[in-house]
Amino acid sequence: MKQRSAAERRFWAQFDALDMGTGWDEQDIRKPQIMIESVYGDSHPGSYHLNQMVEQAVYGVYEKGGKPAKYYATDICDGCTQGGDGMNYVLASREAIANMVEIHGSTVAWDGVIMSSSCDKSIPAHLKAIARLNVPAIFMPGGSMRPGPDMTTSIVAGDISLREKRDGAITPQEIRDFKLTGCPSVGACAFLGTASTMQCIAEALGLTLPGAALVPATMRDLLQYSREAGRRIMELAERKLTPDKILTPAAFRNAIVVHSAIGGSTNATLHLPSIAREAGVDLPIELFDEINHKIPHIGNIYPSGSQLTESFWFAGGVPMVEWMLRDYLDLDVMTVTGKTLGENLEELWKDNWFDRNLGYLHNYGLTREQVIFPVEQVKEKGSVAILKGNIAPEGSVIKYAACAENQREVVNAKARVFNCEEDAYAAVVRRDIRPGEVIIVRYEGPRGCGMPEMVATTEAICCDERINGNVALITDGRFSGATRGAAIGHVSPEAASGGPIAFVEEGDLISYSVKNRMLNVTGIAGKPCTPEEAAKVLQGRSKKGIIPREPRKGFYRMYTKYARSAMQGGGLE
Repeated sequence: MKQRSAAERRFWAQFDALDMGTGWDEQDIRKPQIMIESVYGDSHPGSYHLNQMVEQAVYGVYEKGGKPAKYYATDICDGCTQGGDGMNYVLASREAIANMVEIHGSTVAWDGVIMSSSCDKSIPAHLKAIARLNVPAIFMPGGSMRPGPDMTTSIVAGDISLREKRDGAITPQEIRDFKLTGCPSVGACAFLGTASTMQCIAEALGLTLPGAALVPATMRDLLQYSREAGRRIMELAERKLTPDKILTPAAFRNAIVVHSAIGGSTNATLHLPSIAREAGVDLPIELFDEINHKIPHIGNIYPSGSQLTESFWFAGGVPMVEWMLRDYLDLDVMTVTGKTLGENLEELWKDNWFDRNLGYLHNYGLTREQVIFPVEQVKEKGSVAILKGNIAPEGSVIKYAACAENQREVVNAKARVFNCEEDAYAAVVRRDIRPGEVIIVRYEGPRGCGMPEMVATTEAICCDERINGNVALITDGRFSGATRGAAIGHVSPEAASGGPIAFVEEGDLISYSVKNRMLNVTGIAGKPCTPEEAAKVLQGRSKKGIIPREPRKGFYRMYTKYARSAMQGGGLE
């Protein structure tokens, strides 16, 4: 196979000399060159083990006659940034990582690339970079963390942290026990948060080996997948099977179908359009709504269900969802195996892959049907809805699968308005929020302050028996994939761009309906009115202007100045 970098190597002898200065030999410089990029680092459990996966991929590349080169741009953890200004950088980090990987992949004419990450923003960053580079590529997910005590997850932190702030509500021993057991291994958190969702999305797009999403991170299977990725990238490079042949409109539609069926994170409505844009595919936010009207919600995975991600993989994972929903999918899409989705599924059946791991599931006393519901038994369609109205003319997002039936429609609830999440969280902790109210948190969108997630506040609501199940939160910010309850985010246009949410006032009345896909102000200062009348009042209030932003610097300034609307994926213009 002719190297893509052959011309540059002939033109400038220092190229080979520099490689050989790092330990390459004369045979290496003539082999196909494979970049293996990961977010390995000491930053959090999702990245800490990736070096072991990378080494296996290295072996696979060598086995097939290639020369691998390891590159790194480590990521950050949403969980480590809760309660601080660091959360404002989290969505922006997606763009920073994508840009760095683009640079790594563009300064050398690589014959192929393998990318490995586990978590919320690094996965979409890698997928964006794969689309930009458009050289043969495989994505290698970092797998799933083991369950905590009593099949709990790290999101128990919400309850722990709330009780820590209330006198006499928790003991030091409870806090210490959680810290020692909350994250028992490496891998992505064990609920279907954004990290786990994006692993599934990467597989549904056809960019991973079949079954690679959410492998338990301590099992040998993860390293086996990594070795095979190294072998397989050489085949893709030989065939010149580039991502543009995989990332088609049909592949993105398939990904939304899988997202709908498993009850994935609302953050996917940010990431998928942003990835699609890099691939030259238009992915309107309305498509999520269209598909969610049709697809059975078969994934019983926390937080919209009861089981953890490890059990989901044992039950068959993404391939089983695809098999069960094959009538809704385009099975002719190409994948990184060099075969179609339909061919991959048939091969998994022949290999006994779907049944091989059921014994692990039986260790927990579970059957497949308890984790992935049979389609014919499911009544609920989809898991996410796009709501529009006079607060959100461009749209907003709610994961209705994670909130109770009684919270899927609210009429004329009193608005409690906050200009930052910290103030809203403090009000919940102080018990200043009353049952039946709607919390409005604004100036938290991409241009407001980087679009932080609000899991601290949503968990505080859900862990307070007085208001759990009867208080909604509406914001131009975003939520964690772990968010439970009535949480409506991504309100667009955002407050910092002069969107109507900036002009809602304390005591206004709010109505929303998942069934009718509606979100409106329906009363002014406690007096009911029509949505049209309320829209005129909001327009009049807009003459007061929005709250000016504090001075910013560096990459944070650039992101908040040039970020796109959440309805367009929140990427940079």
